[in-house]
Amino acid sequence: MSIIDNRKAFHEYFIEERFEAGLVLAGWEVKAIRAGRAQIKEAYVVLRGEEVMVVGMHISALLSASTHITTDPVRNRKLLLNAHEISGLIGKVERAGYTLVPLDLHYNKGRVKMEIGLAKGKKQYDKRETEKERDWNREKQRIVRDKAR
Repeated sequence: MSIIDNRKAFHEYFIEERFEAGLVLAGWEVKAIRAGRAQIKEAYVVLRGEEVMVVGMHISALLSASTHITTDPVRNRKLLLNAHEISGLIGKVERAGYTLVPLDLHYNKGRVKMEIGLAKGKKQYDKRETEKERDWNREKQRIVRDKAR
């Protein structure tokens, strides 16, 4: 069950591979995500040594958050991946010119997970081509629907 999608990522990048990663979150963050108060549109994923971190993910605190906890809505959060997945990502990101982008937040067996994508940036003409293809498919569906009537 998806919580938040990053549709901007599909417009800006070609997604080559997808990985599901766990997140290291505080209790108030999990509650806020369940309440739908998270945003990943401006977020990106970086590799720091042997760790994978998501930067720029915004989780705004609930009004009922505990008073003794200082909430930082845009702190860097660690992603949990297997060691062989991390080593493969390091090689591709550093040598092959790929980047890592968050695609969505979702639940898996009651836990909050993030799907990240190994992506290559689109050029402006690629974006226009994708837009034309989407419009043409929409028009084809419209024509088929009108002929069926």
